Amino acid sequence: MPPHSDDCTGARIARTRKVRRLTQRELAELSHVSYSTLTKVEQGALPASPSVTGALARALSVPVTELTGQPYLDELRADQLDGLIQPIREALNIYDLGADPDVTPRPVEELEAHAEELCSLVRATRIKQVAADLPGLIHEATTTAHTTPRDRNWRVLASAYRTAYDVTTKLGFPDLCTVALDRLDWAAQRASDPVLGGMRQYLRALAYLRASDYRTGKRLVVLGMSTLAQAEPGRVRDVVTGQLHLGAAVLAGRDKDETAADGHLAEARRIAERTGAAEKVYWLSFGPTNVVAHRVSVLAELDRYPEAVRAAEESPLPDDWPPSRRAHHYTEVARAEMWTGRTDAAFKNLQLARKVAPQQTRYHPTVRETFAGLESAKRRMPDSFNNYGTWLGR
Repeated sequence: MPPHSDDCTGARIARTRKVRRLTQRELAELSHVSYSTLTKVEQGALPASPSVTGALARALSVPVTELTGQPYLDELRADQLDGLIQPIREALNIYDLGADPDVTPRPVEELEAHAEELCSLVRATRIKQVAADLPGLIHEATTTAHTTPRDRNWRVLASAYRTAYDVTTKLGFPDLCTVALDRLDWAAQRASDPVLGGMRQYLRALAYLRASDYRTGKRLVVLGMSTLAQAEPGRVRDVVTGQLHLGAAVLAGRDKDETAADGHLAEARRIAERTGAAEKVYWLSFGPTNVVAHRVSVLAELDRYPEAVRAAEESPLPDDWPPSRRAHHYTEVARAEMWTGRTDAAFKNLQLARKVAPQQTRYHPTVRETFAGLESAKRRMPDSFNNYGTWLGR
């Protein structure tokens, strides 16, 4: 058994349980998590899967992030990322103040290009650069939209808000993620763009997935589909619809609803055959490859780990797929391999995730839980394993 850390998910669960004055058996009954699993997680002998962490958080009436420890402030400070969060927060808060007389925005064409560049950089996981550039873009786009309230200008502002969602999510700030989504909706309504509105519901559903509120997440998917029905038929609407189905599949998988998950995957697959690869349509990375990657995720969420590993082996990702998506996939595969006892392969996938997207990987809670699970096999792990733990801040 690895040495028990006071700064791990299991220890946080134990502390919160004691504050709630619950025994382990009482919490197990409330959360519908087995007593054996709970005790092993609290002891640090077993990693907490996302579904277990979510069930315990709901039973304890705390946010999931309180148990995972996000945001990881020590690491954010070490990477000099913590100081970039407050300017984003301030930029999100001036949305309704009108044009700023002290801001002279660039022409809309330049703002549009800058917004697209930041979306691209997020997919390349250059999070620090994006976080530094984003507040200025939001200030300029806000002034432009208020000065000349045209659909195009509101769409540029909506794109900046979407990037704020991406950055704050990846760095572990769910409160700001929620604010960014509200601002995205505000701008999308002024742009009269139902596709943007549908995409916002997709992103919102993912936020509820991370919060382990699957019922609300599923309702948001339905609302997103309804919003998209108001858009002009075509490839763009199909791409966002397909991505909604992929999000719904993961939600159903984590909720252990295999039939619904399979149905959404099948529908996404049919749409992807029609659209082909569409990585740059709203930067959703939709297409046949994304359907394959989501199938691996869904199998892992359903605790069908051997099948998830086989699916990943049968359909390796192309090297030119966006680094953010590849790193997330490697993380999911590592989790599945860890649960099937393939510790060496699991660690190799964690290393791959770090190689292609270091900033994203360092702040991903699944990476930390998978690493914790591998610590029980530490004596059989290579020397580089300890270095990886130091990098994660363990």
